[in-house]
Amino acid sequence: MATYLPTLKQLQYLVALKDHGHFGRAAEACFVTQSTLSAGIRELETLIGVVLVERTRRVVRFTPLGDRISDKARRVLREAEELGDLARAAGRPLSGDMRMSVIPTIAPFMLPRILPRLRAEYPELKLFLREEPSGPACEGLQNGRTDCVLLALPYACGDVASEFLFEDRLFVAGPEAELGVASLTIRAADIDETRLLLLEDGHCLKDHALAACNRPELRTEATMMGTSLHTIVQMVDNGLGVTMLPEMALKAGILDHTGLTARPLDADSPTRQIALVWRRASPREKDFHLLARVLADAR
Repeated sequence: MATYLPTLKQLQYLVALKDHGHFGRAAEACFVTQSTLSAGIRELETLIGVVLVERTRRVVRFTPLGDRISDKARRVLREAEELGDLARAAGRPLSGDMRMSVIPTIAPFMLPRILPRLRAEYPELKLFLREEPSGPACEGLQNGRTDCVLLALPYACGDVASEFLFEDRLFVAGPEAELGVASLTIRAADIDETRLLLLEDGHCLKDHALAACNRPELRTEATMMGTSLHTIVQMVDNGLGVTMLPEMALKAGILDHTGLTARPLDADSPTRQIALVWRRASPREKDFHLLARVLADAR
């Protein structure tokens, strides 16, 4: 008896619909028409004999079995992509397509320095970048949406392999009058918790800064409202308080054209660890180690 199996294209359509929750947007992501995508998913449902998606005019709702099958489909697609990765890994180093997520407290400060070198030294590498917070970046790594993530540790990113790149020291930034003209460093104990501005939840830099200070009251008293370090700097420059910035941001000139200054944070662990992480047993592990060395050298 003949066995009919789902095609990778059908699975791709299903996963795209799961990700976007809308037939039109899913079709755009797959570079097909909406009718083509809808027909492909119906063919899949007919093939396996179950309804995966409940369709109404306003809502696309996956059935419980549809959720399970879409998760499995995502893993199948990731395995299929790794077949191509095996072939690329046997060829030229750092060539072909690579998808990398970078967290927002690294991307604008580090990428401008490393991308020209990568283009010059590895012209066959097509690096597709995605800027997103650590949580979505690690989720994308696990489900195969990205191949590697450039982020700051410590952070629980799941079952991953990693290579440490360098330490990035934390600084306290604010008006010189508030930091103290004579002070070379700022002790964590001397930070006024009512004047501290930090990034909102979802940004690991906030957790790294609070952990470095080791002051539980900062978590409840500090104002967490900034969506980016540049926004935080503008608020501090307008006299709303002080903040903590990573050294790479300072070297990139984030305080240029402001009236602010920065002092190193005096604490037991005043740094975050910058690392490249990828899925364990990835066939492109050698490529990731090579990329990590390039990133470390270009900092």
